[in-house]
Amino acid sequence: MTRSHRCLLGCAALGLAGLLLAQRFPGRGGFWSEGGARSDVRTAREIPSHSTGTPVWENPRGFEADVFTFTRVRYGSGRSGYGRRGGGWATDLPDSDLNLSYRLQQMTSLKCSPDGRILELTDPDLGSHPWIYIVEPGSLRFTDEEVVALREFLLNGGFLMLDDFWGESAWENVEREMRRVFPERAFAELRLDHPIYNCVFQIKAKGQVPNVRTGEESQYTGITWEQHDGDSRTVHHRAIHDDKGRMMVFAAHNTDNGDGWEREGEYEYYFKNFSERIAYPLGINVVFYAMTH
Repeated sequence: MTRSHRCLLGCAALGLAGLLLAQRFPGRGGFWSEGGARSDVRTAREIPSHSTGTPVWENPRGFEADVFTFTRVRYGSGRSGYGRRGGGWATDLPDSDLNLSYRLQQMTSLKCSPDGRILELTDPDLGSHPWIYIVEPGSLRFTDEEVVALREFLLNGGFLMLDDFWGESAWENVEREMRRVFPERAFAELRLDHPIYNCVFQIKAKGQVPNVRTGEESQYTGITWEQHDGDSRTVHHRAIHDDKGRMMVFAAHNTDNGDGWEREGEYEYYFKNFSERIAYPLGINVVFYAMTH
């Protein structure tokens, strides 16, 4: 992680930090129903919207290296590819990545890449992107090469966010795979007095974000968890730290922040209760904390 990355976000103005997001982003166009993974895709912008369209913006020329870039990890195990609703590494792509980046730029003075990035853990360019995101890790398996690459990335100052996996079986898989990366380290549940919960927004509870269908139905059912076997009702935020206490990994379990970012423009109730109140405040705080500590 370069010093310019840390300084850039560290100087972000927080004048809007206490405000809620003002309105849904309506976006422009397009559902896309073609499936099939493409190994040559490098940016989120290359993939058509799965929801209501994504915001488009430009940054001043000459500062391309001094922006936050939402960097999504493409992994080979479990479900993969992208189609109407994605799946595996591509779930919620591209809307979640670009919408969160736009909201980051909207709510702070942080400049964000309007394109995002998609990389494998073994990509030699990974070290240039200090914040990475893995979605639906409940069934992923790292290759031996990925284990080595991820360990090196995190120990060299990188930060990993894991999101959208439900139930104890999925948690056990994530814990097992991260033990391969750090046999000597374990996840610890974060307390709500941790600085990650007040560095931009004041977060007072670990809110649960369901997929958009469950979220809309929750108006009538009160159910916000995605599995009904009883082991996905409680949201957990767990972390792995290095020897100096720096957070390297943040895992959001039993919640789907990516859907909150992706589907914000589709339904007013979902936006107000899940995107605005939970998914965006947490996502913005996690990025801000990761880039300034």
